[in-house]
Amino acid sequence: MALMLSAPLHAAIPVYGYTIVHRYPHDTNAFTEGLFYRDGFLYESTGMEGASSVRKVELRSGKVVQQTLLPPKIFGEGIVAWKDRLIQLTWRQHIGLVYDLASLKPIRLFRYPGEGWALTSHEDRLYMSDGTPDLRVLDANTLQQVGTIHVTADGKPVHNLNELEWVDGQLFANIWQASRIARIDPATGHVVGWIELKGLLDVSKLPNPEDDVLNGIAWDAEHRRLFVTGKCWPTLFEIRLVAPRKQSR
Repeated sequence: MALMLSAPLHAAIPVYGYTIVHRYPHDTNAFTEGLFYRDGFLYESTGMEGASSVRKVELRSGKVVQQTLLPPKIFGEGIVAWKDRLIQLTWRQHIGLVYDLASLKPIRLFRYPGEGWALTSHEDRLYMSDGTPDLRVLDANTLQQVGTIHVTADGKPVHNLNELEWVDGQLFANIWQASRIARIDPATGHVVGWIELKGLLDVSKLPNPEDDVLNGIAWDAEHRRLFVTGKCWPTLFEIRLVAPRKQSR
């Protein structure tokens, strides 16, 4: 079991470390844009034009057991499950896709302005990132925007909010091209903690280190398991958070 702790990013916001609980294989061709865990399987969306997909993946083997490819000119982004549906964003096409969750067959499209990056859900609300400090709040039934959460850390806007996951009342968000995850209070938009994952994988050894960055968070609420990975990473990690060290005076 590996242990990593980092120096605080800011004294006012606690910084959590991690231990690696387990390593699972991950498809190195999967440019991960969205990830969630449900009923024993991972569901993943992949990006890049000509390589975008939505897929159901066996956790232990990393084997793709079900997959739907997107049209060649569509750049797939984040996904979320809602009832018996799977909802997927696209990057700059201003459209989202709704699938039957069981078959991964497309059912319909919906539209939204601006870019689409990531999705997660809680109760009847979806939370959507678009790379800005503002998370959109959508009605899960109508897919219409009903609110906005402005995300700040120490009073400053947090840019490049990417892949999202709802974990125990907080929104976890990857920060694009950073080694950390923000823990966001959805009521205020304040970052109440950072998870520092520096050293989890040496991305300098990947074929495209500038693009193949940390991205992908999945939470197994029943078994209290947290999974993280990155774009084209060879490994998906199950991690356990380590509480921040107390600061000496």
